[in-house]
Amino acid sequence: MDRKEARRLDPFSQYAIVAADQAIADAGLDAEPMTPEQKDRVGVIFGSGIGGMQVFHQQTATYIESGPRRLSPFFIPMLIPDIAPGHISIKYGFRGPNYCVVSACATGNNNIGDALMLIRQGYADVVICGGSEAAVSELGIGGFNAMKALSTRNDDPARASRPFDATRDGFVLGEGAGALVLESLEHARARGARIYAEVAGLGMSADAHHITAPDPEGRGACLAMRSALRDAGVAPEDVDYLNMHGTSTPLGDVAETNAIKAVFGEHAYRMNLSSTKSMTGHLLGAAGAVEAIATILATVHDTIPPTINFEHPDPACDLNYTFNTPQQRTVNVALSNAFGFGGHNTCVVVRKFAE
Repeated sequence: MDRKEARRLDPFSQYAIVAADQAIADAGLDAEPMTPEQKDRVGVIFGSGIGGMQVFHQQTATYIESGPRRLSPFFIPMLIPDIAPGHISIKYGFRGPNYCVVSACATGNNNIGDALMLIRQGYADVVICGGSEAAVSELGIGGFNAMKALSTRNDDPARASRPFDATRDGFVLGEGAGALVLESLEHARARGARIYAEVAGLGMSADAHHITAPDPEGRGACLAMRSALRDAGVAPEDVDYLNMHGTSTPLGDVAETNAIKAVFGEHAYRMNLSSTKSMTGHLLGAAGAVEAIATILATVHDTIPPTINFEHPDPACDLNYTFNTPQQRTVNVALSNAFGFGGHNTCVVVRKFAE
């Protein structure tokens, strides 16, 4: 991406384009030899929980200081979340379904889920999907801090994200993007693609409880996980690993733990769990996509990513969260949860691929 192009993109769009470039290259999906009809069957479903927060901050300051005539003509296109999939489709000439789903921190999973549904329903053969976020700014940090959602462990920032630890005090804001290439099995086999895993199921629900706080019993999260298992045709006892939403907040980690116990019963204590947010921070609208990738790679390498920074047990969080070091284990079926403000709950099921 050259400097001129970058100046016309908010960082969330920059991240989305770079992540999509990497995913497309890794998938060996070469747009150059595609026929127009083939490009008509490639979609881009890519979301952001917030969109262009940084350009909004900058342009608001410009407006206050200099008035509306000094605003950039690129302000609105840089701001809106759906511009990222638009840029990706323009770059590659993909004319299939193109939009973004916005559901706060469930955004990444929702966009993967829509990609799955579009392929199942015959609207596309291939969909580039994922999520992107760039909210690490004065405005973003200030806003989340005003909600008391962020950790204030400023004396030890590298260890501040500590899901399930008794001393957790909020999440650490991160930014970035994750992109995946989903395609039908027939299409992937026909072009000789490397297949990492099968996206086998999707579950979605609402808490109908509070705009930011989770249902303490995790009823909406239960519904999403049960729906995902049913959609994938997977029994709870067949799940080997679950990548939790696990934000390192006092309420959220307990609510999700309660939901997992309700869905999996005694098996909740036998399966491996972890929160990769302990290592990445909370990527908001990108979290679901990045964590789905980590979950897929767990099935590829039969390795459970750890929950780092654990020091102090919390009696309310008493499951196997794979603390501090990775664990080798056969992972045939794995789940990835992503929940968002507004009570949005999502769960994606992935399965080890075998010819």
